[in-house]
Amino acid sequence: MRTNKVTLWLLLLNLFIAFLGIGLVIPVLPSLMNELGITGKTVGYLTAAFAIAQLAVSPFAGKAVDKFGRKIMIVIGLFIFGFSEFLFGMGKEIEVLFVSRILGGISAAFIMPAVTAFIVDITTKDTRPKALGYMSAAISTGFIIGPGIGGFLADFGIRVPFFFAGGLGTFAAILSIILLTEPKRVEEFEEEQEFEQKVGFKRLFTPMYFISFVLIFITSFGLAAFESFFSLFVDHKFQFTPTDIAIVITGGAIFGAISQIVLFDRLTRMLGEIRLIQYSLLLSGVLVYMMTVVQSYLSILLVTFIVFVGFDLFRPAITSYLSNIAGKEQGFVGGMNSMFTSLGNIFGPIVGGFLFDIDIDYPYYFATIIMAIGIVLSLFWKQPEKRIVSGVSK
Repeated sequence: MRTNKVTLWLLLLNLFIAFLGIGLVIPVLPSLMNELGITGKTVGYLTAAFAIAQLAVSPFAGKAVDKFGRKIMIVIGLFIFGFSEFLFGMGKEIEVLFVSRILGGISAAFIMPAVTAFIVDITTKDTRPKALGYMSAAISTGFIIGPGIGGFLADFGIRVPFFFAGGLGTFAAILSIILLTEPKRVEEFEEEQEFEQKVGFKRLFTPMYFISFVLIFITSFGLAAFESFFSLFVDHKFQFTPTDIAIVITGGAIFGAISQIVLFDRLTRMLGEIRLIQYSLLLSGVLVYMMTVVQSYLSILLVTFIVFVGFDLFRPAITSYLSNIAGKEQGFVGGMNSMFTSLGNIFGPIVGGFLFDIDIDYPYYFATIIMAIGIVLSLFWKQPEKRIVSGVSK
């Protein structure tokens, strides 16, 4: 059991490092954009390239995790991640940056299913939810701390954060080679996977799932349009430095994470998942719009800090709702959740990039409209009376 705990913490460290590296580069994007003369449309395509590569490779990577092993896929993914960051740091041409982002998406497709499967293998049904919760926390913490460190490192040069991230990824890969041992497979999980493969995409269109997945797409779409251009928005409109951007993003993410810990359980019991999702969409939509009208530094901080609360309450609420109704279809639900999130992450930055080049406020108007559509759609959503157990309604 002690060995499993050490292994779990090493896996969590790997995820933390990978997402720390992703967060590191956010504050320096405007400076890099100005240096290379990149348009908002190109930034949107760069952001989408990561998500497209991850979405395209994920099905094959998932099979490779089962065929070749968890450890090898984690190690390869971390090495690819490290190389992609070094490449982005050295890139002087847009084609090199695109190759870097595509490699980054491939690395994420390798690492995520391998780490998830590894955690499933070393935990029991009782300890698994807690371990997967730690996994989510490691991802969030890395992404929260990353921009702060990136803003600090940018004072030494705008490409320094990329080289630092590359070094972290390489270090994590070497650490995994030395300390990780391939786990023994969990048969019960493999049986669940076989069941989930028989479920098929026809379940996607059942009423209790369909609105949930559409809302996941809508929120990911709007959030991607918001987040992808935030650093560019405040750079162009308020002349924020990389340090300013780091403070705002890191502070907002921390505020959102704390609110999630303190408020989520209480609000879920008080309102239920569906009502909480509706209020989260409303809060997010109003505050995204407020970004276009605030002027002072303090008001920007306040709006940004609170806007993350809506997004950070929506995610666990929709996940909790789906897990409660999914029964033995947890794998299907998780896969669809990931797929619709990826689709939103692909199309949100692309549309936002086109709009940013027209007017820097337009991506935020667009995200507000998307959130409003989500609210209207959620009004037709009702808690199902029946719950799926072992693939049949009861």
